[in-house]
Parts: sequence; structure tokens; C-alpha cells
Amino acid sequence: MGDETTESYFLCPQCGCYTLEIQHDRFCGESEVRYEGPIPPGDAGQRIALIKKCDTPWDKKCRCPAHLDYFDDWLD
Repeated sequence: MGDETTESYFLCPQCGCYTLEIQHDRFCGESEVRYEGPIPPGDAGQRIALIKKCDTPWDKKCRCPAHLDYFDDWLD
């Protein structure tokens, strides 16, 4: 129905851990932003490495293996 979710990882230079920002832009209703973390480098590193396998990670219509794996085959 037009909803969009964007995930962004931010690295803390002091502690070396990551924070995950999740933006959920709702087509009908209030948008939501939430944060998860701290995330240890090993856990975040696997997800970030997967994201880097796609040349256009911002492309919501991309169906490359990296996108499918990242979202567990759950893409609209």
C-alpha cells in the first residue's frame, strides 16, 4: 500500500558499536522512526557486508540476491 522502510547503520567511533535507525514511512498514517543498539560490530558487520553486495541498496525495486537475502525473500 505504499509503505516504505529504510534501515541505516551508524558506527560510533568511540565504542566501535553500531546503532540501527529504522524509518517506517507509512502511506496511510503516521511515520515512525526507531533506534536499535548498541549492536556489536560482528553482528552489524554481517548485515552491512550483505548490503554492500548490492550496487544500488537504496533501490526499493531491486530484487538482487543481496536484497532478497537481507529481507528474507519478503519484498513487495
